[in-house]
Amino acid sequence: MERTEQKYLTESCMANRRKLARAISGKKEKLTHNKVGGDRFIPIRNDKQMEVASFLLSKNEPRGKYNAASSSDKGKALPIALNGYDIQDANILSFEVKPPNAPEGYQNNLKVLQSQAPTRIANQRRQVSSYPYRVLDAPHLRNDFYLNPLDWSSRNHLAVALDDSVYIFDVTEGNVTLLMKCENDYICSVNWTKDGNHLAIGTSDGKVQLWDVESQKCLRKMSSHRARVVCLGWNQHLLSSGSMSGHIHHHDVKVKHHHIATLSAHSQEVCSLKWSADGRYLASGGNDNMVYVWPRVQEGGISSDSQPVHRWDAHQGAVKALAWCPWQPNILASGGGSNDGHIRIWNAHSGSCISSLDTQSQISSLVFAPNYKELVSAHGCSHNNMVIWKYPSLSKVAVLHGHADRVLSLAQSPDDSTVASIAADETVRLWKSFELNEDRMANTTCSLIHQSIR
Repeated sequence: MERTEQKYLTESCMANRRKLARAISGKKEKLTHNKVGGDRFIPIRNDKQMEVASFLLSKNEPRGKYNAASSSDKGKALPIALNGYDIQDANILSFEVKPPNAPEGYQNNLKVLQSQAPTRIANQRRQVSSYPYRVLDAPHLRNDFYLNPLDWSSRNHLAVALDDSVYIFDVTEGNVTLLMKCENDYICSVNWTKDGNHLAIGTSDGKVQLWDVESQKCLRKMSSHRARVVCLGWNQHLLSSGSMSGHIHHHDVKVKHHHIATLSAHSQEVCSLKWSADGRYLASGGNDNMVYVWPRVQEGGISSDSQPVHRWDAHQGAVKALAWCPWQPNILASGGGSNDGHIRIWNAHSGSCISSLDTQSQISSLVFAPNYKELVSAHGCSHNNMVIWKYPSLSKVAVLHGHADRVLSLAQSPDDSTVASIAADETVRLWKSFELNEDRMANTTCSLIHQSIR
C-alpha cells in the first residue's frame, strides 16, 4: 500500500500541497480572529484534511470505497492519508441546513440602508383649504330648495338672484352691478350662455327673459309656461326651461316663434336641467324623484311627443342635483333630496347605474372638478356643508364647512379652480379648492390632448 501511495503522491506534490494548505490555513485562522463578522462562511482545514481530499481527487474512485464508517480496516487501507480523520471531514466544501449565527452585536449595513431608504407614499391625500377665500353678502335670498339662483360665466362674472333682483358680480374686478329688478314677482333661475355675453332669467310668472349683460338691456321675453320657471339650460342657440307644471320647453332664440318643442314626462315640478358637454343629451330631474335623459332636439319643426332615452327611478327624494362629467360626456351624476341623500353615477349610453353612495344628507347641487377628477356635492339638512369626492371611487377627499344654513346651489369658475356656493344663511362663498400646480397642469394638458385624439 505504501508503494501505491508513493505512486500517486510524489514528494514534490506533497510539498506543494503542504505549502498551499499552510497558506490557506493561516489565512482562515486570521479571519476567525477578526471580531467583525460577515455573510460568508469558509471552513477551516488543516494540512492532513487537504491531503486526504487531494488523494481522493487524484485517486478518482468512489468515496464509498473508503468510507471509514463501513470499513473495518480504515487505518490499514489509508494509513497516511486518513491518519485518524473521517473521510466525510475531508470535503473541501461543507454545506449545512442554515449558516452559523452572526457574532453578537453584528449589524448588516446593507440591510440597514435598505430599510431606511425613503419610500414614496402612493395616493397621498392632497391638502384642501377648509376656508373660503372670499365671502359675499346675499341679502333677501329666498330659502327655496328648488330654485337655481347662482351661475358663473365664462367671462368670470357671477349672476346671483336675490328675491326680485339679479346682481352681477365681477370676480376679477370685484364690482357688483344690479342688472334687473322685476315687479310683483321673484327670480327663480339664472343661466349664462357659453360665451358669457347673455344671461337667461326665469321668473315666477312663467316667463323667460334674455339679457345682454354688457349693455344691460333685455333682448327678449319668452312666454310659454303657465307656472314658475325654476331651471334653465343652454345648448348653443337652444334654451331649455323647466317649469313647476312638470313640462320642459325648448326655445330657439334665433326664430320668432321660439317655442319649438315640449317634453312631458315629469308629474311634478322640474327642478334641474343639464345638457351634456357634447350636446347629445339633456338630463332632467324633478320633484317626482325621477331622472330622465332626452335626446337632442332635431333641427326644424315643432315636436310635442319626444320620448326620453332613459327613465331612472332609483332616487327616493327630489332630484335637483345633476352634473355631466366633462371628460366623460356619457357619465351623469345625480343627487337625491332629504328622503334619499344618495349620489348615483349613471352611464347614459347603457342606461346602467355605475355606482351609488349614501351621503346621509340632502343633496342640492353637484359639480365635477376636472382639474383633479373629483366631484363636489352641496348639502342641506342636516349637514349644511360641501364635500369633495374622488371620482370614480367616491372616496371622501375633504369636507368644507362654513355655511350656517343649508347650501342651495353651486357654480364653477371658468378655469375650474374655484367653486362658489350660495346658502340660506344669505352668503356666497368662494372656495379655491382646485388650483393647479405646474406639474398638475402639465399632466392635465397631456390627458386632455390624448382624450381629444381618441
